[in-house]
Amino acid sequence: MYQQFFGLNEQPFSIAVNPRYLFMSARHRDALAHLLYGVGSGGGFILLTGEVGTGKTTLNRCLLEQMPEHTDIAIVLNPALSAVELLATVCDEFEIDYPSGTDSLKVLTDSLHQFLLSNHRADRRTVLMIDEAQHLGFDVLEQIRLLTNLETDEKKLLQIILTGQPELASMLSRPELRQLNQRITARFDLTPLDRAETRTYVQHRLNIAGNRDDRAIFSVAALREIYRLSGGVPRLINLLCDRAMMGAYGRQQDRISAGLIREAAAEVLGSPAADHGDGRSGLGGRWGWILAVVVTLCGLAAFITGSRYLELADQAEVPVSEPQGSAEVIATPTPAESGPLKPPLASDDETSRPWLLKVEEAESALWQLWSGQALQVPLCQAAVGNGLQCERLSADTWDEVIKPNRPAILALKRKNGFAAATVLLSVSDAGATLWTGSAVCDASLTVLASAWRGQALYLWQAPSGWIGPVGEGDSGSVVSEIVDAFAELDNLPAPPLDTYTPALAERVREFQRLVGLEVDGVMDAQTWQVLNDRRGRGFTLEKANLLASSKSGGAECR
Repeated sequence: MYQQFFGLNEQPFSIAVNPRYLFMSARHRDALAHLLYGVGSGGGFILLTGEVGTGKTTLNRCLLEQMPEHTDIAIVLNPALSAVELLATVCDEFEIDYPSGTDSLKVLTDSLHQFLLSNHRADRRTVLMIDEAQHLGFDVLEQIRLLTNLETDEKKLLQIILTGQPELASMLSRPELRQLNQRITARFDLTPLDRAETRTYVQHRLNIAGNRDDRAIFSVAALREIYRLSGGVPRLINLLCDRAMMGAYGRQQDRISAGLIREAAAEVLGSPAADHGDGRSGLGGRWGWILAVVVTLCGLAAFITGSRYLELADQAEVPVSEPQGSAEVIATPTPAESGPLKPPLASDDETSRPWLLKVEEAESALWQLWSGQALQVPLCQAAVGNGLQCERLSADTWDEVIKPNRPAILALKRKNGFAAATVLLSVSDAGATLWTGSAVCDASLTVLASAWRGQALYLWQAPSGWIGPVGEGDSGSVVSEIVDAFAELDNLPAPPLDTYTPALAERVREFQRLVGLEVDGVMDAQTWQVLNDRRGRGFTLEKANLLASSKSGGAECR
């Protein structure tokens, strides 16, 4: 239908597995290397896990194509079977004769054993692949383990490949399955594509479908939205792109904007998806149709878990007015150590950590800095009601935490395992500066990192009408506010413009070059935050430090 309109030979984003469209990201290549190593090692188990739609089936097909010619392969696609049914299915796949109607595990195992010995004498390899293996029962998994006991003096007779969703790895870690888990010779968890790989993936499929000269059918902003809404999951990317191209065809638009992607997401996902950001904050609450449930239940979940902001951070972002500051102050955080933050637990007593707060106390402390008011509802609920964005990030280094240049709540844990938190104001080689709501505290980075869970939450103000990155072709009040912001920065009159023109995109690129951001002409959250800081309107780390110091009044940290 739309193929001819875009000058393509075929539909590029079908969810059906087509070997011609095989896209091997760095993760897929690593996974394939692990799997091939496992196969080459001979015998035992190979484990491949990954979320739905990340390309496990495609990878398995690639693996099968690279098997030696002297290999017999049995594939079980429906593992929701009893032990007897599974063995019978395996025998059927290998075309092994056994007494009709038998329900004897011994008869089926003996028949399989004779087949494996015959293959071994003929110098043939035997491989069993079980897909969706997370549906296997414990008794069935134990029976599968026993199959690897079929061996000669020199080698195992059967190679077993288990493919499934991440919960499969959790299942195998249980004590009752430790013998099977110890026999896994290669394992790999297949994660979604990153932002750059997502762009490459989309263009790759378009080119295979006949796109001429790498013509950019999707705008840069649209590609940003595809990644944001899909989280880099190939199946979701295909769904979004296919529906967006259909929508563009219906409107006779030969270039797909971010707005069309958001409309496509509302259709194929049921509602707008949560923003994953670069840290993929959320493909565990993954897609847009789940978001409404998360937002509805977040208050209850927060009460139960005692860690509200971790659940609330996946809410859709809503714009608001920011606390007023006086003069423009641009924060220049001191670079800190950038290595992994996983030191051993410190030996100090937790009573010596006055900054170790209850989650509710940390939320109140941050809100007090932002608004000067007491927190009456959960933090992210208050943020939405006041026009602020509530954003979560996952990080491995302190530099990543302070990059947004905003005070942040760090998710901590006490030695007893219960949730705690603190408000981070700054990081330097000397240590961290923290806020308790009444006092400014200093803490060793080693001590702080020993309690940190790798997650943080911060607030920021976006333009009115913000629902995600904005680029060429987009329009509305959010574009008008971006135009006004640049006019203020440049000390020029603001033109009456509500469409993201090529000229505006070039101005954004110029700004991104100046401040050292990725130069793509798209107004994303990071670009807007830095723009706000340059205008003196951002609630930066330096402003937060000054305000916290004035509020503490020299109070001791205790």
